[in-house]
Amino acid sequence: MPFVQAAIAPGSRVPTDGWLGYEPLRRHGYRHRITFLEGQSRSPSQLLPHVHQVVSLLKRWLLGTHHGAVTHEHLEYYLDGSRSGSTVGAPASRGKLFLRLVEQAVGVEPAPYESLVKYA
Repeated sequence: MPFVQAAIAPGSRVPTDGWLGYEPLRRHGYRHRITFLEGQSRSPSQLLPHVHQVVSLLKRWLLGTHHGAVTHEHLEYYLDGSRSGSTVGAPASRGKLFLRLVEQAVGVEPAPYESLVKYA
């Protein structure tokens, strides 16, 4: 809410998707309008369930693996690294998943801080 309160005048209409985190908008004096995809009566997660799942998994991975410490400055590097660990086509068993994780850990050179920020 701090960003909304700093950037948007109270009483303004704020269109968002149906995420429950936007519920406080009305209590803070904003006219909250939930908007789905134009012309659709279903939510984006119903229309595009796989996209919703991938984004949800990515968010969980960023928060769970990196504990929210990934900044915009380094996000591209982390996303490049996550491609090889994609859940699409991932092994079904935990043992194979663990094996793949270990193989990736020993098969990838460490990335020093300087290499993360040299293009920033």
